[in-house]
Amino acid sequence: MANSTIDLKVADGIAEATLCRPEKFNSMNRAFWGEIRELFIELDRRTDVRVAIIASSGRHFTAGLDLEDFAGLMQGTFATGSDPGRRGEELRRRVLAMQESFSVIERCRVPVIAAVQGGCIGGGIDMITCCDMRYASADAFFVVKEIDIGIVADLGTLQRLPKVIAPGIARELAYTARKIDAKRAREIGLVNEVFADHTALLAGARQAAREIAARSPLAIAGVKEMLNHARDHSVAEGLNYIATWQAGMLLSADLMEAASAQRAKREAKFAPLEKSVEIG
Repeated sequence: MANSTIDLKVADGIAEATLCRPEKFNSMNRAFWGEIRELFIELDRRTDVRVAIIASSGRHFTAGLDLEDFAGLMQGTFATGSDPGRRGEELRRRVLAMQESFSVIERCRVPVIAAVQGGCIGGGIDMITCCDMRYASADAFFVVKEIDIGIVADLGTLQRLPKVIAPGIARELAYTARKIDAKRAREIGLVNEVFADHTALLAGARQAAREIAARSPLAIAGVKEMLNHARDHSVAEGLNYIATWQAGMLLSADLMEAASAQRAKREAKFAPLEKSVEIG
């Protein structure tokens, strides 16, 4: 697929989606929202993808929302003379559409790894909290920026961040727009690991991706489904759900292949998943 804001490469079961507007610090312009949504709908459906990495080019991971582009987008919504109720309804639908552009990352059946260098600001936090794992380079920093421009973060940060890190710390970051560096992000559990530089960061993310891609894609999809479900449900509900999942998936060929490979001391070979239905 041809994109103006994201480069996609797929090899050996690993998809690398690289934000490619370094001259604009990979800010999220109008084209980005449709492209990231369609890209992860595609990755969810593909049979040759077992894990995805979201990375970026240039000095910063992302500066967040492209405010200049966003101002143009909102101009029509706030046009004088239009009915306030209708303006509000239109704005709500626009926010929901932008939320969906990140929610598809969370729902994608393969694990998604965020590889963050430089600044991860505003909408960048919304995006990386949709990912399964987050790695950072030593020069990375993170800012929940929305309060500084007089708005409430509305694309998932306030809903997901308190489930990634301690709720009190999430509130502190959201109330103050305080910048935290990679070391602090590691301490609070926002990132899994910190690497010396961008090159080492990508190498680390790719190594983790290779380890995931070598496992049963059916089991990996099940683990992601269960972890996402457990986050939002009680233990009893989660146990009931996984019992139902196992009733349908436990006796797959992957179980026998894994056991056979261990006995023979060889690398297991797992078939790809079937092409999935479209999400979003």
